[in-house]
Amino acid sequence: MASSKVTLKLLIDSKNRKVIFAEAGKDCVDFLLYLLALPLGSVIRLLTEQNMVGCLGNLYKSFNELGESYVRTIQIKESILKPTVSISAAEVPLLLSSDELPSRLYRCPHCKHIAAKEPNVSCTSCTAARNGAVLEKGFVKGVITYMVMDNLEVSPMSSISSIAILNKFKIQDLSVLEERVVDLGFEASQGIFAI
Repeated sequence: MASSKVTLKLLIDSKNRKVIFAEAGKDCVDFLLYLLALPLGSVIRLLTEQNMVGCLGNLYKSFNELGESYVRTIQIKESILKPTVSISAAEVPLLLSSDELPSRLYRCPHCKHIAAKEPNVSCTSCTAARNGAVLEKGFVKGVITYMVMDNLEVSPMSSISSIAILNKFKIQDLSVLEERVVDLGFEASQGIFAI
């Protein structure tokens, strides 16, 4: 069974009581991108980032700008940014382009999950061996550490990007910075998502 928690390392400005950013692994970024895999991806693209209320527009834009070297495959990126909608959503074709309308879908021969719009494309839902290699689950590569901002922008973590963020928030005294590790997960007994 998959873990029901993900761990984040927060960098906090203790003077202003503000989270500067979270250092996150593949599991956290994949969770955020699974949110975009819901039909929200189409809605966000239709509304555009300027009209999108909240952080989902930022998440969509940052994943769109994430380089190919960080995403497992270009097909995965396209499936998030331009998801195929269900048959019931096709009843409103004025909002959808022809490539968003339902088309023939192919099942993974190993896990039977709907894998792709084209045959012989790697399944994103299972880790079945194909061509002698074990596939990684999720959307982004696991060897990278990611930076998640408070507005849900996601980018690869680097020393330079961390320094740029500190500069952006005008942090001159590094002694005000505090590191805190938190677990993000679902409390099944209470039915709530908690930190």
